[in-house]
Amino acid sequence: MSKKEQKSFQASEQNHKREWVLIDAAGMAVGRLASKVAMILRGKHKPTYTPHHDAGDYVIVINTDKIILTGKKMEDKYYWSHSGYIGSEKEVQAKEVLKTKSDFMVNHAVKGMLPKNALGRQMFRKLKVYKGDKHPHEAQMPKKITLGGKK
Repeated sequence: MSKKEQKSFQASEQNHKREWVLIDAAGMAVGRLASKVAMILRGKHKPTYTPHHDAGDYVIVINTDKIILTGKKMEDKYYWSHSGYIGSEKEVQAKEVLKTKSDFMVNHAVKGMLPKNALGRQMFRKLKVYKGDKHPHEAQMPKKITLGGKK
């Protein structure tokens, strides 16, 4: 087969298989965890990665209540929201978010690392985040993987 006859590989729904991956977030930094989770959701860890196709795996993140923030982020980092009405801006310090909604913190970080289009929203739906060590996805038999971090 000559070089002109070779075709480039294009991923499609028929030629890739999705897996379920379980990640324990205990003792990991939020940003480093989020970048690795986003890579798995996009499918960049597979040799069949194609930028315009969702070939990533489903990701289950547990123990988000035990994640850490490095440096002075506990005091310096703020999460803010605005409803659109005048004077309705709300700021919440990162240490308060970590105590009450640590799953939101992980979701927010991962969503920021995915593409800002319909494909990114489709990838984000494959992320399942839980505060404790229990999750309702045992039937999918997730494969537990360890990511490097402070443990």
